[in-house]
Amino acid sequence: MAAGYVEFEFDLPSALLKSLVDKFAEMDSASLTHEHTMQVPDEQGVYQLLVGGQVVYVGKTDADSGLRGRLSKHAWTIQHRQNLKPSDVQFKSARVFVFTAMDLEKLLIRHYAATSGEVWWNFSGFGSNDPGRNRDTTELRAAGFDAQYPIDLDHPVDIKADGGVPAARVLDALRAELPFTLRAEGEPGKVRKPHPDLVNSIVPPFAVKPATTREVLTAVLGTLPPGWQATALPGRIIIYRENREYSAGVVIGRS
Repeated sequence: MAAGYVEFEFDLPSALLKSLVDKFAEMDSASLTHEHTMQVPDEQGVYQLLVGGQVVYVGKTDADSGLRGRLSKHAWTIQHRQNLKPSDVQFKSARVFVFTAMDLEKLLIRHYAATSGEVWWNFSGFGSNDPGRNRDTTELRAAGFDAQYPIDLDHPVDIKADGGVPAARVLDALRAELPFTLRAEGEPGKVRKPHPDLVNSIVPPFAVKPATTREVLTAVLGTLPPGWQATALPGRIIIYRENREYSAGVVIGRS
């Protein structure tokens, strides 16, 4: 080695990881509510969700989907769940002004998994979009988010439909109020259009409002021709012309 010379390689991933972990450790968390998430700038960054003080989920956002939007989506997702009160979930977030090629999300997940236990909401289906009809028979992961916190069919829903309208409109009104997917069979060959049975069946006015999700679905099934079935699957509800059991689902009712 020449006199007066040294080779130095700065470990940027480790330095950035330590800085973020230290920053999160010194921060106070906030409840994952609409009130709090709307105060967060919609900028790129990283965030964590906590339950009982333990990190259960780590996420990263970019300029196209900022922190406010992502956290607000998560705040909506944790509604209407069994075994989970929205007030149980906290968050911490940090805007990161410069993203490098490193995957900060993976680095943070590995860190918290190694130091405080499994970050178990990651890779468990939490925050995922509707997987589609081809995945409806997928087995439920026992330690996953949907297994631990099934959707609550008996949660009140104040839908913008009093009955006396087609079943398709009632389902649209219910879908707008649910923080999870409600998927119904569409018109043959035109899946984006409601099935004729849903258009032609009139749901009578509700005796009590707000009703629960289960009561609304039962009212809809009561107007449909024989052969329809509503099923609660992991994190979503499906309504199809079928008579079958799902290993990871519960039949809500049949027409």
